[in-house]
Amino acid sequence: MAPVDQPLRIELAWSLAPRQVTTMALTLPAGSTISDALRASGLEVDGAQCGIWGRVQQSDCALRDGDRVELYRPLLVDPKEARRLRYKKQGKRVKTPPSPGP
Repeated sequence: MAPVDQPLRIELAWSLAPRQVTTMALTLPAGSTISDALRASGLEVDGAQCGIWGRVQQSDCALRDGDRVELYRPLLVDPKEARRLRYKKQGKRVKTPPSPGP
C-alpha cells in the first residue's frame, strides 16, 4: 500500500461499443475518490454506473494505488432475454453420435 502522501496511479477503463475497451492512466493525489478520477479524466459521464475491478461502487468510494476504475454502459437487452433469443434463433442442437473407433 502506498504511503499517505504518495500520488495514486489509477487506470480508467470504459467501452463505447462491444469489444472496444479504452483505457486512460491517471495520477491523482492520495485520498481521491471515483468522482475525482472521472473529473480528472475530462469524460462526461451523466449517471453512468462505475466500479473498481468489476465491483460496482458509489462515486464517493476512496481509491487505492493501482485501482482500475471502470465505467459501465447500460445494458441494451436483459442477459436472460438475449440468451433466450439466441436459443430461439439457433434452434435445438442435435447431438451427433460418436464416431466408431479404429
